[in-house]
Amino acid sequence: MNELDQYKIAEEPFYQPQEDEIEMYTAAYMNRMPVMLKGPTGCGKSRFVEYMAYKLDKPLITVACNEDMSASDLVGRFLLDKEGTIWQDGPLAMAARYGGICYLDEVVEARQDTTVVIHPLTDYRRTLPLDKKGELIEAHPDFQLVISYNPGYQNLMKDLKQSTKQRFCGFNFHYPDEKTEAHIIAKESGVNKETAIKLVQVAQRARNLVGHGLDEGISTRLCVYAGQLIADKVNQKSACKIAMVNPITDDLDIVDTLNAAIDTFFE
Repeated sequence: MNELDQYKIAEEPFYQPQEDEIEMYTAAYMNRMPVMLKGPTGCGKSRFVEYMAYKLDKPLITVACNEDMSASDLVGRFLLDKEGTIWQDGPLAMAARYGGICYLDEVVEARQDTTVVIHPLTDYRRTLPLDKKGELIEAHPDFQLVISYNPGYQNLMKDLKQSTKQRFCGFNFHYPDEKTEAHIIAKESGVNKETAIKLVQVAQRARNLVGHGLDEGISTRLCVYAGQLIADKVNQKSACKIAMVNPITDDLDIVDTLNAAIDTFFE
């Protein structure tokens, strides 16, 4: 049994292409280029990576980055067990050693020393030094590194350095057009097309407020949540409020504005 067999995706995830991203990602993988996905929260970045890993029949190790994550969390560390000290590979080392796709989700949330660790894997060297172990991993031919982040949340204190960005080819993700997004919501949640369109229209009202009281609008993911509740016979307006409005803002004026939009589309 391969070390990464448990990370294979068994069933094909649903993904609705928007442009030529499938063909472009496939070409990037065939050339083992590291990939950077940029776009707002809940617009399909993670689903896209899952879909591509399935289509390429490659294991996918996903790491949800956070501010407490260190380089050791990625590459590995020595642990104590009943027989003494043993080395345990981290997710990045495991993917590089055995040949999988390692996906660092929201990579800018991690500590800065974490991004430095990935540099040797993203150029001609394709190596990962394990300094604590005194080992240099030569990346498996099937290894690929994918990172994602949300440019809308970045600032001068929390962003990728240009020296890191320019090691990747970049894919820009955005919310789909109304027809495509409604199709995704209907497919994922089970609501009819008419209801899905109304959910998109409410979401678009929120997205128009970005920069005017909202940091970010209602995502496709939240629309799907609302659709799932509605498909489960929850009151439409209530479903929209708890799944689409309450998660994105505590500002009472904006809450009132979005609730009024819900009342407009769901009479």
